[in-house]
Amino acid sequence: MGKIIAIANQKGGVGKTTTAMNLAASLAVLEFKTLVIDADPQANTTSGVGHDPKSIENSIYECMVEEAEVRECIKQTEIPNLDLIPSHIDLVGAEVEMINLENREEKMKQVADQVKDDYDFIIIDCSPSLGLITINALTAADSVIIPVQCEYFALEGLGKLLNTIKIIQTRLNPKLEIEGILLTMYDVRLRLSNQVVEEVRVHFKNMVFSTIIPRNVKLSEAPSYGLPVVAFDATSKGAVAYLNLANEIAEKNGKAKVNQ
Repeated sequence: MGKIIAIANQKGGVGKTTTAMNLAASLAVLEFKTLVIDADPQANTTSGVGHDPKSIENSIYECMVEEAEVRECIKQTEIPNLDLIPSHIDLVGAEVEMINLENREEKMKQVADQVKDDYDFIIIDCSPSLGLITINALTAADSVIIPVQCEYFALEGLGKLLNTIKIIQTRLNPKLEIEGILLTMYDVRLRLSNQVVEEVRVHFKNMVFSTIIPRNVKLSEAPSYGLPVVAFDATSKGAVAYLNLANEIAEKNGKAKVNQ
């Protein structure tokens, strides 16, 4: 049975989408069968792994709101072992349309549960909000990764997110765990970056991943080519960091490959 991991932080620009697509691709490169679900109406993960959101007919929106057949919505990517359930701008309206639906917080769980046995890992890219779609993702997930950028306002809003996770654990998904806090956009030259790393590690201790994601030009360039960074430039610092993160998560979950 696959592990479902949501990538969530209501703060924008912290590296959620970059992490979702590159972690999923790195897990796939390590030969784990991986599905990435794009639950952000901006659909950047969809385009980032090589699919045009404008040409998508069946997306996560159709799965959640119209109960479309899940396997018909799954798209293959150019990365072996990596599949995608794409997003679409229609997802913007999904929260309003779902208001009156029964068990509206569990629509994504119903989608993920249908294909959970087909994958080793399912990664969900959440939108930068704590709205109904993100609550759906956290209700569906076994665990959540929280990206935190190594910048001045790093911890701003983190308390609100952790409180939301507690509420979901209490009311909707008692099995939800925090997979870890991921430090992103690290610049070794900046004293501030080092201060943030130290502060987050002091506050959250073992909850923080050993892997830190650096600022890296290749990470920024890769999506414009419709590729995760590991397929764009596998030797770049960004690609190596996400492969290290994938290994760390695999080991933590007892799924590390022998001789990897």
